[in-house]
Amino acid sequence: MEIVICDVGPRDGLQNDVTTLAPQVRAELCVRLADAGLRRVEAGSFVNPKRVPQMAGVEEVFDAIEARDDVSFAALALNRRGVDRALAAGVKEIHLAYPVTDTFAERNQGMTLEEAASGTEELIAEGREAGAKVTATLGASFGCPFEGPVDPGVVIEHVRRMAGAGVDEIMLADTIGVAVPAQVRRLVPAALEAAGGAPVGLHLHNTRNTGYANAITGLEHGATLLDASIGGIGGCPFAPRATGNIATEDLVYLLDGEGVDSGLDLDALIAIADWLAGELRHDVPGLLHRAGPFVAAGTEG
Repeated sequence: MEIVICDVGPRDGLQNDVTTLAPQVRAELCVRLADAGLRRVEAGSFVNPKRVPQMAGVEEVFDAIEARDDVSFAALALNRRGVDRALAAGVKEIHLAYPVTDTFAERNQGMTLEEAASGTEELIAEGREAGAKVTATLGASFGCPFEGPVDPGVVIEHVRRMAGAGVDEIMLADTIGVAVPAQVRRLVPAALEAAGGAPVGLHLHNTRNTGYANAITGLEHGATLLDASIGGIGGCPFAPRATGNIATEDLVYLLDGEGVDSGLDLDALIAIADWLAGELRHDVPGLLHRAGPFVAAGTEG
Protein backbone atom coordinates (compact mmCIF):
# COMPACT_ATOMS: atom_id res chain seq x y z
CA MET A 1 0.00 0.00 0.00
CA GLU A 2 1.41 3.39 -1.04
CA ILE A 3 0.37 6.36 1.01
CA VAL A 4 1.47 9.98 1.33
CA ILE A 5 1.68 11.72 4.69
CA CYS A 6 1.62 15.50 4.80
CA ASP A 7 2.84 17.03 8.05
CA VAL A 8 0.64 20.03 8.81
CA GLY A 9 2.38 20.89 12.08
CA PRO A 10 3.98 24.13 10.88
CA ARG A 11 0.52 25.39 9.89
CA ASP A 12 -2.44 23.63 11.50
CA GLY A 13 -0.28 22.56 14.40
CA LEU A 14 1.02 26.00 15.32
CA GLN A 15 -1.97 28.15 14.40
CA ASN A 16 -3.80 27.48 17.65
CA ASP A 17 -0.84 27.31 20.02
CA VAL A 18 -0.39 29.73 22.91
CA THR A 19 3.21 30.26 21.78
CA THR A 20 3.96 32.13 18.58
CA LEU A 21 7.19 30.94 17.01
CA ALA A 22 9.38 33.24 14.94
CA PRO A 23 9.40 32.64 11.17
CA GLN A 24 12.97 31.32 11.28
CA VAL A 25 12.01 28.69 13.86
CA ARG A 26 8.98 27.67 11.81
CA ALA A 27 11.21 27.33 8.75
CA GLU A 28 13.62 25.19 10.76
CA LEU A 29 10.71 22.93 11.76
CA CYS A 30 9.85 22.47 8.08
CA VAL A 31 13.43 21.56 7.21
CA ARG A 32 13.70 19.11 10.11
CA LEU A 33 10.52 17.39 8.95
CA ALA A 34 11.82 17.12 5.41
CA ASP A 35 15.09 15.68 6.70
CA ALA A 36 13.05 13.02 8.55
CA GLY A 37 11.61 11.85 5.23
CA LEU A 38 8.45 13.93 4.84
CA ARG A 39 7.86 14.65 1.17
CA ARG A 40 4.99 17.04 1.86
CA VAL A 41 4.99 19.70 4.56
CA GLU A 42 2.33 22.37 5.04
CA ALA A 43 4.72 25.17 5.89
CA GLY A 44 2.24 27.92 6.74
CA SER A 45 -0.90 29.79 5.78
CA PHE A 46 -1.39 33.05 3.94
CA VAL A 47 -4.10 34.41 6.19
CA ASN A 48 -4.74 37.66 8.01
CA PRO A 49 -2.17 37.81 10.85
CA LYS A 50 -4.64 39.83 12.92
CA ARG A 51 -6.91 36.78 12.99
CA VAL A 52 -4.16 34.16 13.23
CA PRO A 53 -1.07 35.86 14.68
CA GLN A 54 0.82 32.55 14.85
CA MET A 55 1.06 32.68 11.04
CA ALA A 56 2.49 36.21 10.83
CA GLY A 57 5.57 36.49 8.63
CA VAL A 58 4.69 33.50 6.47
CA GLU A 59 6.58 34.99 3.50
CA GLU A 60 9.70 34.94 5.69
CA VAL A 61 9.13 31.26 6.39
CA PHE A 62 9.10 30.39 2.70
CA ASP A 63 12.05 32.68 1.99
CA ALA A 64 14.08 30.80 4.61
CA ILE A 65 13.32 27.32 3.19
CA GLU A 66 15.65 26.16 0.46
CA ALA A 67 13.72 24.54 -2.37
CA ARG A 68 14.13 20.76 -2.68
CA ASP A 69 13.21 18.63 -5.68
CA ASP A 70 11.97 15.80 -3.46
CA VAL A 71 9.85 17.85 -1.03
CA SER A 72 6.74 19.95 -1.56
CA PHE A 73 6.40 22.82 0.90
CA ALA A 74 2.71 23.68 0.69
CA ALA A 75 0.66 26.61 1.95
CA LEU A 76 -2.94 27.07 2.99
CA ALA A 77 -4.94 29.93 1.51
CA LEU A 78 -8.59 30.76 2.14
CA ASN A 79 -9.27 33.54 -0.37
CA ARG A 80 -7.93 35.20 -3.50
CA ARG A 81 -5.59 37.48 -1.59
CA GLY A 82 -4.10 34.46 0.16
CA VAL A 83 -3.63 32.57 -3.13
CA ASP A 84 -2.03 35.62 -4.75
CA ARG A 85 0.37 36.00 -1.82
CA ALA A 86 1.25 32.31 -1.95
CA LEU A 87 1.94 32.38 -5.68
CA ALA A 88 4.02 35.55 -5.29
CA ALA A 89 6.07 33.73 -2.64
CA GLY A 90 6.80 30.93 -5.10
CA VAL A 91 4.56 28.30 -3.49
CA LYS A 92 4.02 25.36 -5.85
CA GLU A 93 1.36 23.51 -3.82
CA ILE A 94 -1.67 25.39 -2.53
CA HIS A 95 -4.16 23.97 -0.05
CA LEU A 96 -7.64 25.47 -0.15
CA ALA A 97 -10.25 24.76 2.51
CA TYR A 98 -13.80 25.52 3.51
CA PRO A 99 -16.25 23.91 5.96
CA VAL A 100 -19.35 22.27 4.52
CA THR A 101 -21.92 23.99 6.78
CA ASP A 102 -23.23 27.54 6.59
CA THR A 103 -22.63 28.44 10.23
CA PHE A 104 -19.05 27.25 10.26
CA ALA A 105 -18.36 28.92 6.90
CA GLU A 106 -19.66 32.19 8.31
CA ARG A 107 -17.58 31.88 11.50
CA ASN A 108 -14.44 30.74 9.71
CA GLN A 109 -14.54 32.69 6.45
CA GLY A 110 -17.30 35.26 6.78
CA MET A 111 -19.42 33.85 3.95
CA THR A 112 -22.13 31.33 3.19
CA LEU A 113 -21.33 27.76 2.25
CA GLU A 114 -22.28 28.43 -1.37
CA GLU A 115 -20.06 31.50 -1.49
CA ALA A 116 -17.17 29.50 -0.01
CA ALA A 117 -17.63 26.64 -2.48
CA SER A 118 -17.96 28.81 -5.57
CA GLY A 119 -15.03 30.94 -4.43
CA THR A 120 -12.91 27.82 -3.99
CA GLU A 121 -13.80 26.67 -7.50
CA GLU A 122 -12.46 29.97 -8.83
CA LEU A 123 -9.30 29.67 -6.74
CA ILE A 124 -8.69 26.15 -8.04
CA ALA A 125 -8.73 27.55 -11.56
CA GLU A 126 -6.35 30.36 -10.61
CA GLY A 127 -3.91 28.04 -8.90
CA ARG A 128 -3.93 25.49 -11.71
CA GLU A 129 -3.48 28.22 -14.32
CA ALA A 130 -0.42 29.42 -12.43
CA GLY A 131 1.03 25.91 -12.53
CA ALA A 132 0.48 25.06 -8.87
CA LYS A 133 -0.82 21.79 -7.52
CA VAL A 134 -4.10 22.42 -5.69
CA THR A 135 -5.74 20.44 -2.90
CA ALA A 136 -9.22 21.16 -1.54
CA THR A 137 -10.02 20.28 2.05
CA LEU A 138 -13.67 19.96 3.03
CA GLY A 139 -13.82 20.96 6.68
CA ALA A 140 -16.28 19.53 9.18
CA SER A 141 -17.00 16.60 6.85
CA PHE A 142 -17.91 14.38 9.79
CA GLY A 143 -19.53 16.89 12.13
CA CYS A 144 -19.91 20.62 12.74
CA PRO A 145 -19.37 22.33 16.10
CA PHE A 146 -22.32 24.63 15.41
CA GLU A 147 -24.81 22.53 13.42
CA GLY A 148 -24.06 19.03 14.68
CA PRO A 149 -24.04 15.95 12.40
CA VAL A 150 -23.34 16.65 8.72
CA ASP A 151 -25.31 14.93 5.96
CA PRO A 152 -22.85 12.71 4.03
CA GLY A 153 -24.76 13.58 0.88
CA VAL A 154 -23.73 17.22 1.30
CA VAL A 155 -20.08 16.20 1.64
CA ILE A 156 -20.26 14.05 -1.50
CA GLU A 157 -21.92 16.90 -3.40
CA HIS A 158 -18.95 19.12 -2.57
CA VAL A 159 -16.46 16.37 -3.45
CA ARG A 160 -18.11 16.20 -6.86
CA ARG A 161 -17.99 19.98 -7.24
CA MET A 162 -14.30 20.24 -6.37
CA ALA A 163 -13.45 17.37 -8.71
CA GLY A 164 -15.44 19.06 -11.44
CA ALA A 165 -13.45 22.25 -10.86
CA GLY A 166 -10.25 20.35 -11.62
CA VAL A 167 -8.73 20.06 -8.16
CA ASP A 168 -5.76 17.70 -7.89
CA GLU A 169 -6.70 16.13 -4.54
CA ILE A 170 -9.57 16.18 -2.07
CA MET A 171 -9.22 15.88 1.70
CA LEU A 172 -12.09 15.05 4.05
CA ALA A 173 -11.45 16.83 7.33
CA ASP A 174 -12.66 15.77 10.74
CA THR A 175 -12.04 19.30 11.97
CA ILE A 176 -13.41 18.80 15.47
CA GLY A 177 -12.46 15.16 15.97
CA VAL A 178 -15.92 13.59 16.16
CA ALA A 179 -15.63 10.89 13.48
CA VAL A 180 -15.70 7.17 14.16
CA PRO A 181 -14.59 4.38 11.80
CA ALA A 182 -18.14 3.56 10.70
CA GLN A 183 -18.44 7.05 9.20
CA VAL A 184 -15.07 6.78 7.50
CA ARG A 185 -16.00 3.37 6.14
CA ARG A 186 -19.07 4.84 4.46
CA LEU A 187 -17.76 8.23 3.37
CA VAL A 188 -14.37 7.44 1.84
CA PRO A 189 -15.60 4.98 -0.85
CA ALA A 190 -18.44 7.34 -1.77
CA ALA A 191 -16.00 10.23 -2.00
CA LEU A 192 -13.64 8.22 -4.21
CA GLU A 193 -16.50 7.46 -6.58
CA ALA A 194 -17.55 11.12 -6.68
CA ALA A 195 -13.98 12.36 -7.11
CA GLY A 196 -13.70 10.90 -10.60
CA GLY A 197 -10.15 9.64 -10.20
CA ALA A 198 -8.76 12.39 -7.99
CA PRO A 199 -7.04 11.00 -4.87
CA VAL A 200 -8.99 11.28 -1.61
CA GLY A 201 -7.43 11.64 1.81
CA LEU A 202 -8.21 12.33 5.44
CA HIS A 203 -7.33 15.23 7.73
CA LEU A 204 -7.97 13.84 11.19
CA HIS A 205 -8.03 15.28 14.67
CA ASN A 206 -7.75 13.11 17.76
CA THR A 207 -10.03 15.19 19.96
CA ARG A 208 -12.02 12.16 21.11
CA ASN A 209 -9.23 9.60 20.70
CA THR A 210 -10.59 8.08 17.47
CA GLY A 211 -8.18 9.66 14.98
CA TYR A 212 -5.82 6.70 14.59
CA ALA A 213 -8.62 4.18 14.21
CA ASN A 214 -10.10 6.46 11.55
CA ALA A 215 -6.75 6.65 9.74
CA ILE A 216 -6.41 2.88 9.47
CA THR A 217 -10.05 2.52 8.40
CA GLY A 218 -9.56 5.19 5.77
CA LEU A 219 -6.53 3.42 4.31
CA GLU A 220 -8.41 0.12 4.25
CA HIS A 221 -11.16 1.79 2.18
CA GLY A 222 -9.09 3.58 -0.41
CA ALA A 223 -7.75 6.79 1.11
CA THR A 224 -4.15 7.34 0.01
CA LEU A 225 -3.41 10.67 1.70
CA LEU A 226 -3.17 11.40 5.40
CA ASP A 227 -2.51 14.68 7.18
CA ALA A 228 -0.78 14.53 10.55
CA SER A 229 0.98 16.98 12.82
CA ILE A 230 4.30 16.48 14.54
CA GLY A 231 3.75 16.02 18.27
CA GLY A 232 -0.03 15.99 17.77
CA ILE A 233 -0.23 19.76 18.10
CA GLY A 234 -2.97 21.81 16.51
CA GLY A 235 -6.60 22.75 16.33
CA CYS A 236 -8.87 25.21 14.58
CA PRO A 237 -9.01 28.66 16.22
CA PHE A 238 -12.63 29.05 15.09
CA ALA A 239 -13.94 25.66 16.23
CA PRO A 240 -14.58 25.36 19.98
CA ARG A 241 -12.67 22.54 21.69
CA ALA A 242 -11.04 21.38 18.44
CA THR A 243 -7.83 20.02 19.88
CA GLY A 244 -4.82 18.51 18.19
CA ASN A 245 -4.31 16.54 15.03
CA ILE A 246 -3.17 12.95 15.01
CA ALA A 247 0.57 12.95 15.76
CA THR A 248 2.85 12.16 12.84
CA GLU A 249 5.20 10.00 14.89
CA ASP A 250 2.34 8.08 16.56
CA LEU A 251 0.78 7.47 13.14
CA VAL A 252 4.07 6.24 11.68
CA TYR A 253 4.55 3.82 14.58
CA LEU A 254 1.06 2.44 13.91
CA LEU A 255 1.64 2.16 10.17
CA ASP A 256 4.98 0.44 10.67
CA GLY A 257 3.29 -2.13 12.87
CA GLU A 258 0.63 -2.66 10.22
CA GLY A 259 3.25 -3.27 7.56
CA VAL A 260 2.63 0.01 5.75
CA ASP A 261 5.87 1.66 4.69
CA SER A 262 5.65 5.41 5.25
CA GLY A 263 9.26 6.04 4.29
CA LEU A 264 9.72 8.17 7.41
CA ASP A 265 12.44 8.00 10.06
CA LEU A 266 10.59 7.31 13.30
CA ASP A 267 13.51 8.13 15.60
CA ALA A 268 13.99 11.45 13.81
CA LEU A 269 10.31 12.30 14.19
CA ILE A 270 10.45 11.58 17.92
CA ALA A 271 13.48 13.85 18.21
CA ILE A 272 11.63 16.63 16.36
CA ALA A 273 8.63 16.31 18.69
CA ASP A 274 10.96 16.67 21.68
CA TRP A 275 12.71 19.66 20.10
CA LEU A 276 9.39 21.31 19.29
CA ALA A 277 8.14 20.90 22.85
CA GLY A 278 11.23 22.81 23.96
CA GLU A 279 10.61 25.60 21.45
CA LEU A 280 6.96 25.87 22.51
CA ARG A 281 7.90 25.67 26.19
CA HIS A 282 5.21 23.11 26.92
CA ASP A 283 4.65 19.41 26.31
CA VAL A 284 2.98 18.28 23.11
CA PRO A 285 -0.02 15.89 23.02
CA GLY A 286 1.55 12.99 21.13
CA LEU A 287 2.35 9.89 23.15
CA LEU A 288 5.14 8.14 21.30
CA HIS A 289 7.76 10.79 22.01
CA ARG A 290 7.19 10.12 25.73
CA ALA A 291 7.03 6.32 25.63
CA GLY A 292 9.54 5.75 22.86
CA PRO A 293 9.31 3.07 20.17
CA PHE A 294 8.82 -0.51 21.29
CA VAL A 295 12.00 -2.40 22.05
CA ALA A 296 11.72 -6.13 22.69
CA ALA A 297 12.83 -7.38 26.10
CA GLY A 298 16.52 -8.16 26.24
CA THR A 299 17.45 -6.07 23.19
CA GLU A 300 18.12 -2.76 24.91
CA GLY A 301 21.68 -1.62 25.40
